[in-house]
Amino acid sequence: MKYGSLILEKKEYVYLKRILNISGYAEDHERQECLMKLFEELKSAHIVDDDQMPEDVVRFNSTVTVAYENGVKKTVQVVIPSERDFRNNKISVLTPLGSALIGYSKDDSVIWSFPQGNEEILISEVKQERELDKTNFSI
Repeated sequence: MKYGSLILEKKEYVYLKRILNISGYAEDHERQECLMKLFEELKSAHIVDDDQMPEDVVRFNSTVTVAYENGVKKTVQVVIPSERDFRNNKISVLTPLGSALIGYSKDDSVIWSFPQGNEEILISEVKQERELDKTNFSI
């Protein structure tokens, strides 16, 4: 891990903790596991102001390219749950891949529990969307 722990912007951290608290009762066992792992990782996360966020850290609205162990590459945008749109590759932070990516940075390798089992992914690219001010962090 490039920075030693997850790095999250303050408002995004507060929002993420709130949605994790209310989504802790997910019916899907795999999703529950992912959310619990993310919740545990948040305990040691480094929380910073927006102007201190490194450009290569995955945050809300980041467009991220990942490479799987089998060589497959995928590009997605990590968004708040209400803005998910699978057809346009916008995934919720509450999905297994979204929760695996948030707070990690470019070139980080992440081992995460996916529905098909544990898998290692490499974050090969992170691009920031400058639309964060428009993100509605209300639940």
